[in-house]
Amino acid sequence: MKRLIINADDLGADEGRNAGIFAALRAGIATSASILPNGPALDHALAGIRSGGFDGVSFGVHLNLTEGRPLAEGLTTLTGPDGNFRGKASAHRLLLKTGDLSLQAELAREAALQIERLLDAGIAITHIDGHQHVHVFPSVLPTVAQTARGHGIRRMRIPDEPVPSGDQTVPADLLEEVSRFSSLGREARRFLGGTGIVSSDHFRGLALKGRLDTEGLLNLLEKLPGGITELMVHPGRVPAEDPFSAFSSPDRERELEALLDPRFRLALDRAGVVLVSFREIYS
Repeated sequence: MKRLIINADDLGADEGRNAGIFAALRAGIATSASILPNGPALDHALAGIRSGGFDGVSFGVHLNLTEGRPLAEGLTTLTGPDGNFRGKASAHRLLLKTGDLSLQAELAREAALQIERLLDAGIAITHIDGHQHVHVFPSVLPTVAQTARGHGIRRMRIPDEPVPSGDQTVPADLLEEVSRFSSLGREARRFLGGTGIVSSDHFRGLALKGRLDTEGLLNLLEKLPGGITELMVHPGRVPAEDPFSAFSSPDRERELEALLDPRFRLALDRAGVVLVSFREIYS
């Protein structure tokens, strides 16, 4: 059987993104969403969730260590002089390091606070992943796995997507990014074996970043493997000026339109693909 989790990332980033994600969830196409605990529009997102209509939807923690302000006070390693996270490139270089006790202590504090912020808001958390996949970096994974288990979270995204070969439509820089995160994902899957934290059988969405459209979704269905696959998507509505504005673009609108395209729904039915949430992954 082919089962598909369609997970919308960045809920809480801005109100336009929230609107797009909620549209995909209410349409029954997106089955899951990951919430930014330090997102500028977190309160707007929480209000939307509390308005109801999301029975069967799974909500997760979108751990953020790269953009905006942390929840923990007094961080010096994860943040720059302005008190904000260091940004994607600098943070990724930092998080590749291991053995830094100061870094580990800050990671543990921040991860716990981000999880607890959603739990305190009444969110039933089903899974955890990372903004820009920070959760699978070498310095982060052991700490996040331990912290997640301590808060009863037993499901985690593993972005070990196969690197596309022979597809001339994938830009070279995106291929490099897919390869890098896929390698980290494979290592993460090996590390998590036997820890009690589980994941989907397969992952897709890295190679479609910024270029997901209806044709891309239809092609994905044709090649979908058996088992449970998580598809990462980023639907949205309106650009916004905030720390996450680089992700608010017409690409977000195009993703939403593709997800809501009746041809995609028909293709799911024809292919016998069943939409599920993270609750279908048993720990």
